[in-house]
Amino acid sequence: MSLLEQYEQQYAALIAEITAHIGRLQQQNNNSERHDLCAKIDGSLPEAQELLEQMGLEVRELSPLQRSSFNGKLQVAQAELKRLQAEYRLTKDKQRSQAAFTTLDLGDSYEDVSISTDQRQRLLDNSERIERTGNRLTEGYRVAVETEQLGAQVLNDLHHQRETLQGARARLRETNAELGRASRTLNTMMLRALREKVVLYGVGVCFVVAVGVSLYLTFAPSSASSVTS
Repeated sequence: MSLLEQYEQQYAALIAEITAHIGRLQQQNNNSERHDLCAKIDGSLPEAQELLEQMGLEVRELSPLQRSSFNGKLQVAQAELKRLQAEYRLTKDKQRSQAAFTTLDLGDSYEDVSISTDQRQRLLDNSERIERTGNRLTEGYRVAVETEQLGAQVLNDLHHQRETLQGARARLRETNAELGRASRTLNTMMLRALREKVVLYGVGVCFVVAVGVSLYLTFAPSSASSVTS
């Protein structure tokens, strides 16, 4: 297993642990338990960020094809970590608001502190506003993660298409080279056939001339003898 794969496994386990702690924190009412969970989350978030940085360093050593694929994974992992950080902050803010409201309410019961209905309503409105903002941020991060995943997929598709085009160009160059060699071979054969034809014509002419000369030499003395007689 490569170092990058080890970092991926550690990061996935750490993100799962952080997510579980945040879920427990949202349901926890005990102050001591909340404090322990916050301490664990505060220690895990920087560790997750450090793992992402180490993964980024390892990705730089990969080949261009592998680097493109892992960069998409890193972007998705970074977006997920930011979403958890935002969710953790919103959870703590919400619990602080609830704690403040509870403190004021207890003060009203046991310490006779007068809190008006408007103040209580404002605290409730603030708590609901924080919760709505958290929901919008969570939805925004979800859309961002989906968009980054889609972008990474598009980049991978484009990379594959580029490799296909490069392969097609290489095959086209090979085909052109083969056609060039075939053309040169054909030209050579045509020249050779032309030379053989010229030689054949030359041999034919020489043969005709030789036959003519032979006939002339054969019948010329006979003609001369007849004339003398």
